[in-house]
Amino acid sequence: MIANSILTGYFRLDGGAMFGVVPRRMWSKLCPPDANNMISLAMRALLVRDGRRTVLIDTGIGNKQDERFRAHFEPHGEETLFGSLQALGVSREEVTDVLLTHLHFDHCGGAIWKNELTGITEPSFPNAIYWTNERHFQWAMYPNERERASFLRENFEPLYTGGRMAFIPVKQGVEFIPGITVRFTYGHTEAMMIPYIKNGDHTIIYSADTIPTRWHINLPYVMAYDVRPLMSLREKKRLLQDAVKPGHLLFFEHDPEAACARVGTDEKGRVTALATGSLTDMLND
Repeated sequence: MIANSILTGYFRLDGGAMFGVVPRRMWSKLCPPDANNMISLAMRALLVRDGRRTVLIDTGIGNKQDERFRAHFEPHGEETLFGSLQALGVSREEVTDVLLTHLHFDHCGGAIWKNELTGITEPSFPNAIYWTNERHFQWAMYPNERERASFLRENFEPLYTGGRMAFIPVKQGVEFIPGITVRFTYGHTEAMMIPYIKNGDHTIIYSADTIPTRWHINLPYVMAYDVRPLMSLREKKRLLQDAVKPGHLLFFEHDPEAACARVGTDEKGRVTALATGSLTDMLND
């Protein structure tokens, strides 16, 4: 199994929303905001290859949203989904599976792209099956008012109606393919999927929005975006119990600098990052 970090670009969100009840004077020392209280965050996907299947986990924000949307979230950076894949020598046609942890726009927007020459939208990966789960799909199709702005049907409904979408059974620890198992969480949104990827002697935990950055390892740092924050706290504890096991790495989808971390406990028994850096460095360390 070969795993590579895929940076699809950056965007901006409100810093207060990202850090929830944590006071600005504390989180701003870790992640300084701009004059509008916005912070820059990565949209980082993961490519996993086993010799038979080429699996992409999440897709970033994509290119098809209008200027009003882009002005609000300010996508930026030179990296793109297709460009990062091409840098690894992987074409759109080679991707066999796209596992979408959940259907918020910054995780699945790149599943469908807009041809900049013709203006036509189509699946980004013409030979891939796109995977979600039925429980979350129904939640996204008929969203609550709190999440309505995060679920944009144009990002995922055409995949379903076009017969390109498939559902993973909602069962803790279900095997997606050999070497990748999935856990389900319910704090951030309904039935978000957390892939565990076996990579040689390492297990990569793709923490999605349960622990979006290295700063969110700290238990009180729970996003205001979460629909069930106390459940998020319990799920974070469970995930960190797994992450401290030997050989396990936390993969951060939104950390602006660190792709992953190796974690352990300090003298008070609190989980903390022992080392952070690129996925390649962590796997080779």
